[in-house]
Formats: sequence, C-alpha cells, structure tokens
Amino acid sequence: MRSILFFASCLLFISSTAFSQDFRGLDKSPLDIAYYPDGFAHDRKPGEGPVMKVIYSRPQLNGRTMLGDKEPYGKVWRTGANEATEVKVFQDVMIGGKKLSAGTYSLFTIPNEDKWTVIFSSDLDYWGAYRYNEENDVLRAEASVSSLDESVEAFTIQFDEGVMQMAWGETMAELPIEMN
Repeated sequence: MRSILFFASCLLFISSTAFSQDFRGLDKSPLDIAYYPDGFAHDRKPGEGPVMKVIYSRPQLNGRTMLGDKEPYGKVWRTGANEATEVKVFQDVMIGGKKLSAGTYSLFTIPNEDKWTVIFSSDLDYWGAYRYNEENDVLRAEASVSSLDESVEAFTIQFDEGVMQMAWGETMAELPIEMN
C-alpha cells in the first residue's frame, strides 16, 4: 500500500511540474537575418565570409497602413520590430561616399515619402528606438525610395547586387553599399 501511495505521489508531482511550464507564444514579428552578399550561408567557398549581416524582426502589415501612419514620416524608426535592428560589418565599406568601419551597429531609419535617412549607431542591445541618441550616430546616408507594384506584407531587408533593399507595404528604400 505504501509503495502505491508513494508511486501516486511521484506521478502527481511529475505531472504537475510538467504542465506548470509556461512558455511565451510565437513572436508576431519573427526574427530574420540578411547577408551581403546574399546567399552567404550556402554559396560561399571556404574562407570567404560575408561583408555584412543584418539581424532584424519582421513586423506584419495585417491590414494596417504603417509607413506614414503608425510609423510616421520624419521620425526615427527602429527599422523593424522589437529589438533595434543590428548590423554586423565584417570589413570596411563605403555607404553614401562615407566609410563605415568594420564593427557592430544598430540600424535606424527616418522614413519619408521621397527618401529615407539610414543611420548606423554605436548604441547596441536595446528595445525599439525609444532611447535613440543622435550623438551616437556613426554614419548617416540617404536611401532612394520607390513604389512597388505588389505589397510586401512582412517588412523585409535583402541585398541585391551591392544594394541594401528595405521593403514594406508598397515602399522600397535602396541604399548602395560599396566594398573597399
């Protein structure tokens, strides 16, 4: 009888701890990574590394108008969702005629209808752009803006032939990047 009671107690304890674990649900703005050159993970030869890696979260439109509305024009934006977007530069590059040294930066933008100001900041590891400090800007460059024929539901960063493309909704900003 004692062994049955002991076994039942152990079973009750194990089952209660197994079900007491609460994990948060899936992130509504999933994390993504873009490499320059594109396709780094599977196309590179041994010893060839990426020039740049961008780690960002992908907010969804979900029927909303974001740029110019929820994310107003002329205001600093974290360029994604959740944590500030992070850029790792593996070798010196030229952006907008200015040198950006190898290192790790937060990426912010100031979207406008006709151009975006792209900001590389030395501030790292914080949520959003609420503590953005212009004094920590390392480089600012202008990105051209164009309209897309089809709407991009999830904010996307990708590289195409030396150009960083940032697209959301029917807007795409393009920032040329030159390797030294």
